[in-house]
Amino acid sequence: MRIGELSRRTGVSIRSLRYYEEQGLLQPERLPSGYRVYEEADGLRVRRIQALLAAGLGTRMIGHILPCLAQHEDGIALSCGDLYDELLAERDELLEHIGRLRASVDALEVVLTASPRPIAG
Repeated sequence: MRIGELSRRTGVSIRSLRYYEEQGLLQPERLPSGYRVYEEADGLRVRRIQALLAAGLGTRMIGHILPCLAQHEDGIALSCGDLYDELLAERDELLEHIGRLRASVDALEVVLTASPRPIAG
C-alpha cells in the first residue's frame, strides 16, 4: 500500500509517517518512481510507535524497543532482556516528571483558591 493508504488506515499523518521513516522506525520499499510501498504489518508497527510515543518515549528509545516487542496472550512484551532496565529507568524518569507536574498543579491551585474570581463584564 502507498503512504496515503497507510495514513488513512492508521489515522497518522503522512508527515508523521515520513518522520518515522527518517528516524529509521519504518523502512518502506521504494519503487523506481520514488513512491513508498508499505506492507500490512507496517500498520501494526505504526500503531505501536504511536502507543510508545504516547507513553512518553522518544524515537531513539522506540527504535531500540520495536525490534524487541513480541505479541503474547497477555499483550505485548519484550523479547530482549537487555532493554528491561532501560525501560525501568525511563519509567522512573516519567514518574519523577509527573511528580513535578503534580506539585506545579498544587501550587497553582493554592493561588487560584486564594484569588477572588474576576467578574465577567
